[in-house]
Amino acid sequence: MAKKRKTTIKDIANVLNISPAAVSKALNNDSRISDKTKKAVKQVAINLNYQPNHLASALRSGKSNLVGVVVPRTNSNFFSSVIQNIEEVLNKEGYNIIITQSNESYEKECRNIDTLLFTQVDGIIASMANETINLEYYEKVKAKGIPLILFDRGENDLNVDYIGIDDYTSSHTIVEHLVSQGCKRIAHIGGFKHTRIFNNRIRGYIDALKKHNLPLDEELLIECDLSKEDGSKKMEQLLALENRPDAVYVAGDYAALGALQVLNGRNIKIPQEIALVGFGNEPFTAMVTPSITSVEQHSAEIGKRAALTFLEHTKKETITQTLNKQILDAKLIIRDSSDKNN
Repeated sequence: MAKKRKTTIKDIANVLNISPAAVSKALNNDSRISDKTKKAVKQVAINLNYQPNHLASALRSGKSNLVGVVVPRTNSNFFSSVIQNIEEVLNKEGYNIIITQSNESYEKECRNIDTLLFTQVDGIIASMANETINLEYYEKVKAKGIPLILFDRGENDLNVDYIGIDDYTSSHTIVEHLVSQGCKRIAHIGGFKHTRIFNNRIRGYIDALKKHNLPLDEELLIECDLSKEDGSKKMEQLLALENRPDAVYVAGDYAALGALQVLNGRNIKIPQEIALVGFGNEPFTAMVTPSITSVEQHSAEIGKRAALTFLEHTKKETITQTLNKQILDAKLIIRDSSDKNN
């Protein structure tokens, strides 16, 4: 079966007996084309199921009105909320977004960036994969003069705009809360410290322990990819210790859910025997039993600010060296999993 040929501007021009240039101008609402001709062109375009070639248009004009969004995954409330708010802000200004997810893979993240660059996006808003250490592909975006805005996970070495929360202080606040509940042996299931936000959370945890003269036990500090499965495995690892912790602070809610399921399965009383705190304030943290104490990351605000930061770049003739670094204060939402006074 022969492949159906795509309708072109020339096909529309032939139907109306006008030039392809006139059709192009009509489709772009050029003031030099009469309303009557514009109406006729658009009707024929609909009849012939004409689909504009955005890539060709972008190559001609140097502007695609597309913004690429790179996230580790879309199935978390945090990232889906960020994406939703980016899209709402940009749609109002005539931009559409292309969403890609790395699934925490550096290799897939690189392929996604290549695809976005090939599509001639006008900017990229990204949160890095857990595996990403080499910043070469992000440097490639910068070298092309394309606005690059990082959120949540981003590296200072890139010297680009960044929107996120104060991870260090948030982590410090979590430990302070657990200490106030009488916890003395606090474990941390964290992300990989090569990623800035998780490194800051680890530093906040360590410094808070020092502040309260609590020992830093290396067997209580664990790095992982913070999946639900990892949360379960690492919780089992902590429970196997001869001197197990009386509190566990997990740097991601999905891993905290895995840890919670292990504790419930072992009939360990939460928080009386082991208190538990997550990070991210995913909706399920308020619905499980016991409900999980977590940190609100202001995803909606991060999404809006990331989009507005990109729009600021569109008003400039060149990308300036002045960085727009926005750090939001996070909020600890105390729930049953760590509240011994409830």
